[in-house]
Amino acid sequence: MEPLLWIVLGVLLLVAEVFTTTLVLLMFGVAALATAGVAALGAPPLAQVLVFGAVSALTVFAVRPVIRRHRRSALESGEKPFGTEAIEGSEALVLEQVDAGHGVIRIDGEIWTARSYDASQVFQPGERVRVIELKGVTAMVWRDDSSNDATPDTKR
Repeated sequence: MEPLLWIVLGVLLLVAEVFTTTLVLLMFGVAALATAGVAALGAPPLAQVLVFGAVSALTVFAVRPVIRRHRRSALESGEKPFGTEAIEGSEALVLEQVDAGHGVIRIDGEIWTARSYDASQVFQPGERVRVIELKGVTAMVWRDDSSNDATPDTKR
């Protein structure tokens, strides 16, 4: 009967982790499942509690930091960003007027639809802008004051 209780507790903790995404309940769920194995072998309740505590501590302090390190973004870990992380923060060239409703820009040779991050800003062809974020396939852009002195490149 005790192994079944530990299995139920472990499954409940694993399901609850889906809603919290903190990785703590995951570690406790793993510990509960390990304890279910010990209970199935006939260990006394005190030994079960000790196994649960030891496995919980081991997973929280040894395994969780490793998982968290692998979940960090490339920008946080100092690695070269790729995908949307590489695009956000990059410089782009306005090809067709960009305002709050529509526009077209070029980012590293790729054509993107764009909108102004600030609804009051309007960008003309040839201006340089900074990509603030991506919303689906639309780049939200902001004025890039540092590079507007450059010669405009309006070739497609």
